[in-house]
Amino acid sequence: MRHVIIGNGPAGVVAAETIRKHRAKDEIVLIGDEPEEPYSRMAIPYLLIGNIEESGTWLRKDASHWNALGVKRVTGAVTSISTAPKRVALADGQSFDFDTCLIATGSTPIKPPIPGIDSPFVHPCWTLKDARNIMQLARSGAKVLQMGAGFIGCIIMEALAARGVDLTVVEMGDRMVPRMMGPTAGTMIRKWCEEKGVTVYTGTKVEAIEPAREPAAHAGSKLERVIDRVADVVRTAVGADHAVRARFSDGRTEEYDLVIQATGVRPNVGFLSGSQIKCLAGVLVDEHMQSSIPGIYAAGDCAEAFDLASGKPVVSAIQPNAVDQGYVAGMNMAGRAAVSRGVTQINVLDTLGLVSTSFGQWEGVPGGQHSELVDEENFRYLRLEFDGDRLVGTNSLGMTEHIGVMRGLVERGVPLGDWKDRLLKDPTRLMEAYLAQAQAQEQWQGRSRGTAK
Repeated sequence: MRHVIIGNGPAGVVAAETIRKHRAKDEIVLIGDEPEEPYSRMAIPYLLIGNIEESGTWLRKDASHWNALGVKRVTGAVTSISTAPKRVALADGQSFDFDTCLIATGSTPIKPPIPGIDSPFVHPCWTLKDARNIMQLARSGAKVLQMGAGFIGCIIMEALAARGVDLTVVEMGDRMVPRMMGPTAGTMIRKWCEEKGVTVYTGTKVEAIEPAREPAAHAGSKLERVIDRVADVVRTAVGADHAVRARFSDGRTEEYDLVIQATGVRPNVGFLSGSQIKCLAGVLVDEHMQSSIPGIYAAGDCAEAFDLASGKPVVSAIQPNAVDQGYVAGMNMAGRAAVSRGVTQINVLDTLGLVSTSFGQWEGVPGGQHSELVDEENFRYLRLEFDGDRLVGTNSLGMTEHIGVMRGLVERGVPLGDWKDRLLKDPTRLMEAYLAQAQAQEQWQGRSRGTAK
């Protein structure tokens, strides 16, 4: 059999290794669209800080790993998947027939429709190539503008701050990390960042990015434009002057050496348009990670899988989910039945030393109740969302002692009984509630299993 895996991130890598473990003689083709060793995007901030070399981002540290496994690696962009015949086509004309196929193409950055967004001084922070460009421009003291203060943006922000840049962050939402934290917590994160020396503008958009200097009058030919562009890069690198001017929705303008595009990502499934593979935000999959087409699977940031907390399919773009889904897909592709436990909506974020979390339905549910603790002076915050007597979502800030308990109660849907009313009065009693209810439930289930035997 031949197994074709599109995408060599965490989901694709784990799937390839899982298939090989159970199918020693099958052919495995692993396709990536970058000329790099398979690597983790989550390691790029550590590269920017200088904590690791590029090889430290690799998912498998030995470059000979894939040859030893007998996995064929291919570099190229997949343009289509056909189901009859079962074939994957690449932009360079290559094609691969398959018996099973895994779509593990991850996410792709969203490019906002802003004039000047294609400037050589504007970069997303998504690939190793992006990181190399950023490291050339984000030198100590450089003026850097970051567009976006979501989850990924805050991770990038920490790396930039560690490089010693003069950093400004602009977020079009009314608070930082608006898709993870409510208004109170998001505003507290902004205040924390400002106290750490980062300038933050919320409720603000970048409307245009323009050259900080007028182009040379003689720059008419293609060669002359290239020469001027190189000269701009050199001047900026040595700190001669700033490269671009950003125009904001509130009328302000400011000059910068570098602009970081951190305006969100979307599942990379555009190449499936017109195919028979059913997609909403991502590729819809069942509990086996199989798509609407038998033999074709999806895993990771491009997959839309069942969420235990909300009871509906969601895209949950976090690496632990990608790894779990890659394993389940690989097992089923190898003919070994495996079932996904469902995705978990988990976000744990360290923003310049302040840890924030969200679990499950942190925005609450219709008719639900909530309890809240706010300590703005000490940057401590806790909010619990209930549906009946079950905890369905949480937000926290600066309170790491509750992280494991919140996850356990939300994921397992533990009935809290009388403890729900106690938590409404004092949300910090989470550990007591967990010990009283979750462990009691475990003991009851254990006795039930013993009786059944």
